[in-house]
Amino acid sequence: MINKKYKILITGGAGYLGSMIATKLVLDGHEVTVIDKLKYSKTSLLHLFSHKNFYFLEQDVLNKKIIQNEIKNKDYIIPLAAMVGAPLCDKYPVVAKKLNVDAIKNICKIKKPKQKIIFLTTNSGYGVGEKNKFCDENSPLRPVSLYGRTKNDAEKIVLKQKNFVAFRLATVFGFSYRMRTDLLVNFMVLQALTKKKIKIFEPNFRRNFIHIKDVVNAIIFSINNFDKIKNNIFNLGLSNANITKIQLLKKIKKYVPKLKIEIDKSKSDPDKRDYFVSNKKIEKRGFKASYSLDLGIKELVKVYKYINNIKIKNNY
Repeated sequence: MINKKYKILITGGAGYLGSMIATKLVLDGHEVTVIDKLKYSKTSLLHLFSHKNFYFLEQDVLNKKIIQNEIKNKDYIIPLAAMVGAPLCDKYPVVAKKLNVDAIKNICKIKKPKQKIIFLTTNSGYGVGEKNKFCDENSPLRPVSLYGRTKNDAEKIVLKQKNFVAFRLATVFGFSYRMRTDLLVNFMVLQALTKKKIKIFEPNFRRNFIHIKDVVNAIIFSINNFDKIKNNIFNLGLSNANITKIQLLKKIKKYVPKLKIEIDKSKSDPDKRDYFVSNKKIEKRGFKASYSLDLGIKELVKVYKYINNIKIKNNY
């Protein structure tokens, strides 16, 4: 539990990550302000509206006047508003640059040096890793998508600041107040339950994963230990969840036995990411992800049985 209470601004705080992070921070007693245009869900933060330490603005993060007004006197800024995912960024490249890069540039320009930023980006910037080598924070960045490039560009902007912590996230999974079923684990579990069959391309492509609750816990850890870990980039993933796509499907099949797995050798995966990631740097500082893939898959199986009639609007 955090003893000191802070004023925290979260942009994109109604999203998949933001709604979970905002909830934890509000319940811990911080004064949390969320800015979000509610494009995907208008209900993900309703459970917080009765809390006196929660403030919400339905506004666009690209509105510089709003950002300038709301950033004042905040101790922490967690900028999550972004266009997420390679397909969406490819479809709207101009908007992707504005949201993923220009909005971050504006925040960094407005903020005072003493104000602290916790920045979440993606480890997809590693692109295609070496077969027998884990990607660490010093590995070359070779993004294979516009999404990866814009997030890398935003990270470079943040690195020029003082008082920051930057996390390169593994592929996130698990239930959120603003649910997404397009993320790989979430998608595969849903397909296993509804279609009973999954066809995959390039089954040996590698990926690292992390449960959304571990992302939230990492944010809390970074606030608790900010002065000890500040001005650093950290990979953030579950170390024993560096697995291939086929290994992931076999794990899902344990909980959905009727699942049939088909491998299509005639096609290539449009998402060319293929790497294992080292999370040792943040683990040595005292934080280690703990929510297992098995736990997350079982959670999703339970959740999907109860929300199967609810229409979920994904990013793409």
